[in-house]
Amino acid sequence: MSESNSTLFYAGITLASGLITDFLINRLNKKDVAEEPKPLRRSFINSKQAPVPEALLNSENPLLDEIKFLNSATCDIERVNHLSLGLDDEFPNIKSPLLGEGNLRSVFGGEGFLPDDAFVYCGSYVINTAVFGPGKRIEQTKKWLRAGPRKSLFFDPKTVKAAIVTCGGLQNYICPCITTMVFKIFMESSTDTRDFILMIGLSLMQTMLKTFIILGGTILGSSRGGFDLNKIVEAIVNHGINQVFCLGGDGTHGGVLELFKELRKRKLKISIVGIPKTIDNDIAIIDESFGFETAVEEAINAIRSAYVEANCAENGVGLVRLMGRNAGFIAMSACNASRDAHVCLIPEFRFELYGERGLLEYCYQRLKKKGTLVLVIAEGAGDAMLDYKVNVLETDASGNKKPQDVGVIVKDELTKYCKNKAMSITLKHIDPTYMIRTVPANPHDKIMCTQLAQNAVHGAMAGFSGFTVGHVNNRLAYIPIEELLSGKYSNRVVADSREWQRLLASTGQPSFLNNEEQMIQQKQQQQI
Repeated sequence: MSESNSTLFYAGITLASGLITDFLINRLNKKDVAEEPKPLRRSFINSKQAPVPEALLNSENPLLDEIKFLNSATCDIERVNHLSLGLDDEFPNIKSPLLGEGNLRSVFGGEGFLPDDAFVYCGSYVINTAVFGPGKRIEQTKKWLRAGPRKSLFFDPKTVKAAIVTCGGLQNYICPCITTMVFKIFMESSTDTRDFILMIGLSLMQTMLKTFIILGGTILGSSRGGFDLNKIVEAIVNHGINQVFCLGGDGTHGGVLELFKELRKRKLKISIVGIPKTIDNDIAIIDESFGFETAVEEAINAIRSAYVEANCAENGVGLVRLMGRNAGFIAMSACNASRDAHVCLIPEFRFELYGERGLLEYCYQRLKKKGTLVLVIAEGAGDAMLDYKVNVLETDASGNKKPQDVGVIVKDELTKYCKNKAMSITLKHIDPTYMIRTVPANPHDKIMCTQLAQNAVHGAMAGFSGFTVGHVNNRLAYIPIEELLSGKYSNRVVADSREWQRLLASTGQPSFLNNEEQMIQQKQQQQI
């Protein structure tokens, strides 16, 4: 290397060393060093699903964003009341304990944690109608708030005290299920659950809960009537309860609505949630109530027994009286599943006992030709009889009428009618009501109960109140109780439903109306 080149080389090294030294000194002397931005959480999910937008995925408080949207003028989702509305307190930002922290947990979940895409985000809804066609457009259908876990909570799990109420008649499995679900959440997110355990009056241990789950009915007991608004509210406040779960039918939900209004009037941060409970499956909007599938399954056993009895005797008649005060879903579904019934009577369709086209003459003619007959009658079918007055014997504490047993009426009238026709019949009357409602739930209903329990708790923890939870088009949704009880909706068997038409095709039964043609003409004239 020449002398001139050597001089340039050492000069370059010196210059570079000086620049590096100045850079390091400046970095050390700088007081406010800007932090590098944290990487955004991105969604990696199955390609069959639509990814969650990053703006929602990375929101600082997704729940607050959702509440603002639900109360905006542009939102067309049916609004569910939230405890933050009307209160001056700062909106909390509590991270859900179900939210995974590591990359694997946030993507795949596991170990009790949920992946990002398992949470419900702003703008999620469930449509009320699944089938569209002439006169039915998707823009005209109701949109219900989608149920599920939120990434941020309104309640701190460590401060929650929950109460569970069961009302009305017995129902399969739900109370042990929701008890287990709430207890599990408390165990995961709090070290002190003594207050919750004392609230339900039992020392709930995990081993006891496992025993309760396999039993039917409710471990808390159930009753009708006795609603005292102020007394109930004072009890809730005095015990420091801030979440109440009420299981019941229309009457119970009416009470829940009154409690919600009173709690809101007093500006109390107490979430009250309804869970639909009716074995008749007649609650509006929702697809199905828990326990219904179990009831149908057990009813099929009763129909099968009636079929065997009827076929083992000359002119044998098997009569099964099933539950269904205002709706005949259990009777219809059990008949469709068993296909052993020859006649099915439900409250929705009027019929006559007497006359050439009446029920009794039809049964007599069938026995004369076939020698066997199986009748399935819903308990409320007595109100549909046009030529027989059914007396009301009493009313229960909920105000429900308790009329004469329609099964006994048909049994006595059919026996008398056939005797007058010189026909001796052997009739077996089977009433499995209390067997059906006390059996443990089948797997379908157990899964449904778990879903209802989980989502009821998710809604309460997010601060929603005055709502009920249920399946709509096989998706879980939060339905405002005011809307549920508005009278705009009903759930009854209708004549043009495919289920009812399948039953008529299976049984081959007529309408049991003597002047059917005249009634049809009158109905057509009314529609003009």
